[in-house]
This record gives sequence, C-alpha cells and structure tokens, in this order.
Amino acid sequence: MPSALESPEGGEEDVLHYEEIEDDAVSPMDLSELLKEGTKESHDRAENTQFVKDFLKGRIKKELFKLATVALYFTYSALEEEMDRNKDNPLFAPLYFPVELHRREALAKDLNYFYGEDWKEKVQCSEATQQYVDRIHHVGQHEPELLVAHAYTRYMGDLSGGQVLKKVAQRALKLPSTEEGIQFYVFDNISNAQQFKQLYRARMNALDLDKNTKERIVEEANKAFRFNMQVFDELDKIGRSLGEEAQDGGFPVHDGKGDIRKCPYYADKLGTASPSCPFHAAVGLARQPLVQLVLAACMAVAAGAAAWYIL
Repeated sequence: MPSALESPEGGEEDVLHYEEIEDDAVSPMDLSELLKEGTKESHDRAENTQFVKDFLKGRIKKELFKLATVALYFTYSALEEEMDRNKDNPLFAPLYFPVELHRREALAKDLNYFYGEDWKEKVQCSEATQQYVDRIHHVGQHEPELLVAHAYTRYMGDLSGGQVLKKVAQRALKLPSTEEGIQFYVFDNISNAQQFKQLYRARMNALDLDKNTKERIVEEANKAFRFNMQVFDELDKIGRSLGEEAQDGGFPVHDGKGDIRKCPYYADKLGTASPSCPFHAAVGLARQPLVQLVLAACMAVAAGAAAWYIL
C-alpha cells in the first residue's frame, strides 16, 4: 500500500494526502470513538502509575530508562512481527504503515547507544514484558482482528504523550541534542503527527467490523493498557531498589534494600566471584566491636572539638 507521506514526485495517482481524510463526521459507533471512550479509564490509570508520574516529573534514573527501553524493544519486536504477518489481512491491512510507524530499528539504535554494539548479549525480556509479548503473539496468530487494539494503544500514544516523554528524558538524563538514546520517539517519516493520527483513525473506522468485534477490540485495548501498567509497576519496583545515581554519570549504588541482584553496580559482575553490595559491606564492618570502639572515640573527639568551638 502507498505510504501516507509519499511525496508528490512519486506520482499523483498513488499519493495518499492527509487532506483526503476528514473526521468531522465521526459517529459514536466508529471504532476510534469506541476505543477513545472505552479505554479512558485505563488510560487515566496508566498515566497515574508511579513510574509514569515520576517520569513526567523528570525523576527517572538512567538505569531504569535503559530497562524501559529494553521492554519496549521486545514489545515492538513482537507487535511488528505480527503486523508483518497480517499485512495482507483485510482486518488489519489498512493500518499497516511500516515506514511511518515501526519502532524496532529505532529501539535497536537506542540500545546500541546505551549498552554498546554487543547489546543483544546484555539485555533480556522481563517477566511482565514477556506476558505482554506472549499476548501479542497469540492475538496475531489466532485472533488477528484484535491486533488493531495493540497497534492503536502503542502507536497513537507514541505520537501523543510519547513526544512529551521524549523531551523530559532528554533533559533529565542529559542526553545528546542529536537525539541518541531517544530514537524511539523520533518519527522521521511523519511530518504532521496530528494529521497522521486523523488518517489512522479514519482507516480504523473504515474497517469492516461488526458490533461484537468492535467490543472485543475495545476489551483487548484495555488488556493492552493493563499489560503496560504491569510493566510500569515492574519498573517501579526495580527503581525503588536502585540508589540515587551519581551526578557525574557514575554507577548507581545499591541502598541496602531489596534484592542485591538488582544492584546495577554489580549487574555485570553477577556470576563471578562472590559479589557483595558496598552498603552491606559497610554495615557489616561497622558492626565489628573494634570498629565501633574506634568510631566512638572519633565521635567523642569530634563532640569535644565542637563544644570548644561553641564556647
């Protein structure tokens, strides 16, 4: 099918202009409206997860942002694999925009930036993400009429709120102005996001779907939101186990809470000789009687010096 953004030079008859698509006459029974209304509550809940709220406030640790990028990579790899599988299915074909929308290659660039050229050997799919991925594969292979729900939830969000997150991430993580690390949010082949979203919704509304199928798509979209929220909650739990990152870009340090295996400082060292967290090591040392005696003596000297200074 022709690209929605094909230039006029490509031939007048094959060009699909945004202006052809108007959504002024939207009906309450159109799929786009059913999805908008039917997922409003799920959308609000997703926006109010702790991970998203912290992200929007710029309180996002680089290590956590990297893990979120990993989750997105596995999610979009599954989604785009199933979209490719169903590109000729009349229940999805009108929504197949690989040039404009596909994110897998962009995410691979981001992971290469964060983890290096051997990033594939360093990343793995998390438990919550795997559940999401499994559902997408099931839908694509057994219920392809529901695939639109997952595409709608992801891509329309990326073209909307995702652009806000892009700016927040770039500022909070001090990422290069050349957009390394945030290629996921860059849609080079979409010149006008608002018009493209109108086109996409119009294509959705033109799908030949009965009422029951539309209701199932809305239900599936709510499932997609729940899968996303599960990933957010998983990231939030990991985030709470991370210490504050050094301002100079140094390693985060485990704060003594949660599973030491989630301490990013030792993430690459796990499986080698007896790793231990610096926090736990310091606490253990402080519990030694001799060390406590020395510390008490130092405190006494410091207190005496302070009293002398005040007098």
